[in-house]
This record gives sequence, C-alpha cells and structure tokens, in this order.
Amino acid sequence: MKLRSALAALAADPHAPTDLARVSLLIAHDAYSQMNPRAYLRVLDRLAARVRPRLTGSLAGRTAALSAFLFEECGFAGNTEHYYDPRNSYLNKVIDRQVGLPIALSLVAVAVGERAGLNVVGVALPGHFIAKAVDGADEVLFDPFNGGQFLDVEACEALVGGVTGRPFEATPESLAAAPPGAIVARVLQNLKTAYLADRSYQRAARVTRRLAQLFPRDPSQRRDLGVLLAQAERPGAAIDHLRHYLDAAPAAADAPDVQNFLTKALAEVARWN
Repeated sequence: MKLRSALAALAADPHAPTDLARVSLLIAHDAYSQMNPRAYLRVLDRLAARVRPRLTGSLAGRTAALSAFLFEECGFAGNTEHYYDPRNSYLNKVIDRQVGLPIALSLVAVAVGERAGLNVVGVALPGHFIAKAVDGADEVLFDPFNGGQFLDVEACEALVGGVTGRPFEATPESLAAAPPGAIVARVLQNLKTAYLADRSYQRAARVTRRLAQLFPRDPSQRRDLGVLLAQAERPGAAIDHLRHYLDAAPAAADAPDVQNFLTKALAEVARWN
C-alpha cells in the first residue's frame, strides 16, 4: 500500500477501514526512507502475541492487562520532557524509544490491542488524545500518555480543562471513536506544528503535501505548502500551489500576503533564467 493511495481513500471516506499502524509507518517512511514499515508491523504483531493470553475476563480486566503490559512491562510512556520533538509522532521512533505523544501512544494501544483480539479505538479529546476499549455496549476509557490510567467522564473533563485551560463538557459525541481520517490528519498536523516551531520549512512542506493529499478540496493546505516551499528557498516548486490558492480564494483576507509570496517566487525564478 502506498501512502498516497491510503490518503486518497481517506479523503473519499474518512471512516474507511484503515490499518492506522500501517498508515502511520508510511508517514514515518517519508522522514526515514531506510526504515522498513513491515519490520515494525512485525514488532506490533509480536507484542500482541505476548499479551494475547492475558486478555481474559471482563472488559475492564482485559484493558487493565493491556495497559499493564504496554505501560509498565514494556515501558511505553508520554514524553513530557520533550513534548514537541517530532520523533514523538513517528510510530517507528515511538516503538524504538518507547516515548511519544498521546496520539502516538494511543495508536500503539490500538494496534497491539486489535492484533491481540481487543477492540481499541482512538478518542480525539480537545488538546489530548486517549483510547477506548469497546465490547458491545461496554466501554473503558484510558489514557496511554499517562500510564494507561482509566478515565471516567469527570476525569476526561478535568483532563481537557487542565490541558486547554477551558471548561469542557464531555458528551457521547466527544467520547466517540475518532474516524481514521481524523486520526491521520491529527498525526500530520502535529508534525507540521512541530516542524514550524523549529522553522524546519522543508520538513513542514513535506508533511503539508500529505495534508493536501488528505484534504484535496481545502485550498488552505495548498497555500501553506506554497508558502513553506518559498520559505524553504524552493520558489519554483511554490508557484503552482500559491496560484491554486489565489484562484480558489481570490477574496480571502490573506490573498494579498499570498500574492506577495507568489510575486517574490516568480521574480526569483525569472532571475535564474
């Protein structure tokens, strides 16, 4: 499976059945071209084989066994010291280093849980991603970033309030499973934000290209891609993306700024000829 085709499928249907671990590793392959995604999928398979015999009893008991295995025995943990390190979002590096962002650690729980026979899904709370084990009408929310701690509705509200500084009222909709397309978008957006904070414009452009493939009808992704390519001193590659945005949104408030980037890119290319 190619990443571009996986993103196209999610663009057409964000709820399309998706092996999120595989897609996450394909995203990582963009940054680590020598990495073999299949090798890391085999690691996840082996972890699942180790924990599978322990997943017995009630849903709470099975979820506790998975959490104890991943976050105590294996040592996966939230990277609180270097939260914005891009490696916290790349699944291969999370597996290697055993630290990551909430969404990456949740994806580990989803991948290992599913492979071991436990239905685990991601839940996209505002500002913090968690996981949920599901068996029919029974659900158990837990926080992979904080050692697999079990969460009730009040704990989710307190967690989000502490992270965002704003009151949050949990609803069945906010605690529902996030569709695969939204999860992949959040992984890519986290990487984009991390690279922008570091002014790594070329790397941010690489990730934004993937966001543009996931959201082909969103001209803002093409705008961002064009601006980032210009900032990465690739004016020739920026021109079509900047033009696309201006054609799609000529009356946008930022159109003059984008036009300025386009004018400079055209002038730079003309200077070469």
